[in-house]
Amino acid sequence: MAENWTPSSWRHKPIQQVPDYPDLAALAATEERLSKFPPLVFAGEARRLKASLASVAEGNGFLLQGGDCAESFAEHGADTIRDFFRAFLQMAVVLTFGAQQPVVKVGRIAGQFAKPRSSGIEKQGDVTLPSYRGDIINGIEFTEEARVPSPERQIMAYRQSAATLNLLRAFAMGGYANLENVHQWMLGFVKDSPQAERYRKLADRISETMDFMKAIGISAENHPGLRETDFFTSHEALLLGYEQALTRVDSTSGDWYATSGHMIWIGDRTRQADHAHVEYCRGIKNPLGLKCGPSLTADNLLELIDLLNPQNEAGRLTLICRFGHDKVAENLPKLIRAVEREGKKVVWSCDPMHGNTITLNNYKTRPFERILSEVESFFQIHRAEGTHPGGIHVEMTGNDVTECTGGARALSGDDLADRYHTHCDPRLNADQALELAFLLAERMKGGRDEKRMVVNG
Repeated sequence: MAENWTPSSWRHKPIQQVPDYPDLAALAATEERLSKFPPLVFAGEARRLKASLASVAEGNGFLLQGGDCAESFAEHGADTIRDFFRAFLQMAVVLTFGAQQPVVKVGRIAGQFAKPRSSGIEKQGDVTLPSYRGDIINGIEFTEEARVPSPERQIMAYRQSAATLNLLRAFAMGGYANLENVHQWMLGFVKDSPQAERYRKLADRISETMDFMKAIGISAENHPGLRETDFFTSHEALLLGYEQALTRVDSTSGDWYATSGHMIWIGDRTRQADHAHVEYCRGIKNPLGLKCGPSLTADNLLELIDLLNPQNEAGRLTLICRFGHDKVAENLPKLIRAVEREGKKVVWSCDPMHGNTITLNNYKTRPFERILSEVESFFQIHRAEGTHPGGIHVEMTGNDVTECTGGARALSGDDLADRYHTHCDPRLNADQALELAFLLAERMKGGRDEKRMVVNG
């Protein structure tokens, strides 16, 4: 166990992004109730994810992490979960073919309810209220009553997470993830896409591969791996009282695990080395993510790596880089060089969403071309440094929303008002998410072809 650590030792550290609960007795009572609830995920599942991420850290896999900016109570439903899962699987199939490596599938789902905010207050006209911090804390409605943090919302978040996990497990293991089904969904997208020709070649190659597999007797009927998939959950560990209540000792190893999700991450606003969020995360054995923004220095990063992964265990730590398309070239290389110099084992992942937010027509949005630009820079820099670009982390939905501009269908600022449904930050819609996967697969294939040419002289 981590030295001088307990599940509650974070309470003795400075903390950022804390809601101001007016009734601390009610908060304590809620956390006590949660501590008696069954775990949402199990230690063995988290260990399996860590083993898969270890392969990614060694250059033998790719991490696809994505989902809602912030889950909401109002949009919870079977169709929403199904549509997200379908879009996510389509992305995974395209990326698997492009990378020619296993894709580790981790959703921002079944726990992604709390959101850090740049300001603790929000103003509309002459009215000033506490900021909305996610449905697990307060309501999005701009009223004094809704913005009061309510402990009971943690119980609601737990129950929604449990229901979501139940359905995701059924989808992943019950036949919905059958590769043949996923491919048919993808072909429908290619047929309707404005860039159909660009994507058809890759889709045709996947079809040829599947036909060959059938011809030699490999099918979903006799190979469970073609009809089932591993799918893991993740969220930002922001509300530490909730996390502590769901922290349990694994009976087989004696180690502490967060059972609120398979993987949790520390945000760019809460990664202070001597603060509460790092203190909590250093003691649990789950795979961890660490958001890396422009203000993170190489020395800070190495200090955090030593705190969070003192054993230098492959698969333990994923560095989720979120610089912005115009800042990645300045910031990423020096971090890579420091990590390589010290021999640290990490997964490098690109978050091209959070550094590319702008305001257009009074809506927060993210231009698709900026998202793609950051992803391309991320891959180019890793190739130049001789390191493995190990993953991508995107905010996305399976629904036909209009929140990010651009893409093949060329959504403009005038389109944003049509279906702008996010509770917080703008998300890629299903078409944009799959388009990004196709473009990324092209880059991956190009990188493999370049490497093959170098090897063959």
